[in-house]
Amino acid sequence: MSRPPKLDLASIVASAGPAGGARKGGARSAARANPPTGAEIVRLDVSAPAPRAATLKERAKQMSVYLEPPVYDQLRDLAYAERTKMHALMLEALDLLFKQRGARSIEQVLGENAR
Repeated sequence: MSRPPKLDLASIVASAGPAGGARKGGARSAARANPPTGAEIVRLDVSAPAPRAATLKERAKQMSVYLEPPVYDQLRDLAYAERTKMHALMLEALDLLFKQRGARSIEQVLGENAR
């Protein structure tokens, strides 16, 4: 079975015209029967998009942590048992470290409106 012919830009533009879509025979015959003669200028609305809230990935810094396999496995098992994510447990561990060292908690550092 032969492959269908590839469409080219001229046939797509010709078929999208006012009379092109109603023609019988598809885009190929429309392109041959009525080749495009010029370009149409289309004005786009360039107003600024509405601002949206940034995701955690967009506003946060990434940091890699290298864990030995048994430590990683234990953290993963705890997350599974508590039905939470490893990330949440890491943040909890950082909060405990900050508290132990007398530093401000994550909530205090971020402020009340960040969460």
